[in-house]
Amino acid sequence: MKPLTPVSPGARVALGVSFFVLFVALWALATFGGFVQKTFLADPLTMVRSGVTLLTEMGFGWDILWTVWRVVGGFLIAAVIALPLGVAMGAYKPVEAFFEPFISFARYLPASAFIPLLILWAGIGEKQKLAVIFIGSFFQLVLMIAVIVGNTRRDLVEAAYTLGVNDRGLIRRVLIPGAAPEIAEVLRMVLGWAWTYVIVAELIGASSGIGHMITDSQALLATDQIIFGIIVIGLIGLASDMLFKAANRRLFPWAQLGR
Repeated sequence: MKPLTPVSPGARVALGVSFFVLFVALWALATFGGFVQKTFLADPLTMVRSGVTLLTEMGFGWDILWTVWRVVGGFLIAAVIALPLGVAMGAYKPVEAFFEPFISFARYLPASAFIPLLILWAGIGEKQKLAVIFIGSFFQLVLMIAVIVGNTRRDLVEAAYTLGVNDRGLIRRVLIPGAAPEIAEVLRMVLGWAWTYVIVAELIGASSGIGHMITDSQALLATDQIIFGIIVIGLIGLASDMLFKAANRRLFPWAQLGR
């Protein structure tokens, strides 16, 4: 191994799978070997059997769909508003000076702290859960997009002005295309954060969703079901992450050089 030296796609897959195999082996050793009581940590086979029961007999598939819908809905609302605002802040310094102090302040506020207020304002329905995801995602997205757009290479900007482009054309033809690959990576990362917000929202005042199932299982000390719910979240997140990466490689192939 050498620092920053890329690995082949096949080696990357093999290394990634090997870690999962090692993790499950250690988990099985700890549980089947009696090192950890099953009350505190269910073994892999019990977890799988409980997962099958949840999916086939207890309607857990609908819980998964509800959670996915909430994540996608809240994240898309945040992204649709954050993208133009972030681009405007990165392109125009007066806009940045106006919005940046408040957004920097708001992004440090934990989304979970708003849940009591949101329940008072919007009840315990879907609006409250979407609002939690929006709050957790929006401010992070705006600031990160603004930084990316603001860091556009100055030589490209100067070259565009030399060629006669106007301000609107500079944003449309230089700033946005140049920042697009990094913005796509930011969207991918913040989508992962959105999953943490939706589970927190579903832990309180929810009648459906993965978080709701985990809460019910915790009351019954059903660690097998809790672990299955956590693993499902991880698998969905991994799948969405891989889809994002594949889309980014297809849309921005020049940004993958050297990786």
